[in-house]
Amino acid sequence: MNLTIFDQFLSPQILGFPLILLAVIMPAMTLPTQNNRWLTNRLSTMQLWMINLITKQLMLPINKPGHQWSNILTPLIIFLMMINLLGLLPYTFTPTTQLSMNMALATPLWLATVLKGLRNQPTNSLGHLLPEGTPPPLIPILIIIETISLLIRPIALGVRLTANLTAGHLLIQLISTATITMMTLSMTLSTLTMTILLLLTALELAVAMIQAYVFVLLLSLYLQENT
Repeated sequence: MNLTIFDQFLSPQILGFPLILLAVIMPAMTLPTQNNRWLTNRLSTMQLWMINLITKQLMLPINKPGHQWSNILTPLIIFLMMINLLGLLPYTFTPTTQLSMNMALATPLWLATVLKGLRNQPTNSLGHLLPEGTPPPLIPILIIIETISLLIRPIALGVRLTANLTAGHLLIQLISTATITMMTLSMTLSTLTMTILLLLTALELAVAMIQAYVFVLLLSLYLQENT
């Protein structure tokens, strides 16, 4: 059977049962759990410090009423970061390369921010659809454009995360295949492509963390507009 470079993005199955749920749950099982000791170990202390730092950075631009969303946004960024990083390991599957999963994360959270704004401050939320000082002839056009831009936000969130991770995985597979092929042709070219592969892998580690941060940061900015 001929395989393509896109087969790595197919959801793995065993006996017809999809394993994407296992791929989603497994990263969370690698995190250290709290114990009853007064003095925690270094790993738990570092984990707590990182959670506090991430929460502080996410909640900094949000008004005080929106700080209750930290219970959702902080676990979300850690969840996405763990999945993206562990997906770079060999013989693993990255669930965030599936557009369906990213849209399932983006759409309800975006809709919750919009509904929160319409419930708490409907005038200000609807005011974003029409910038102040707009000439009367342009009012209908601008309302349509702003409405479309509002509705396209969850699509942009899901597609951005999917496209960045998919492109990185494809480049890693292509360059690694070229490295193995060139070993029989030229060791110099093989060493060069291996160096490029190592640099690309380091870049993908940064992209995996940055894309998780950008996904949650944009949600926090949407929340800021509606609180």
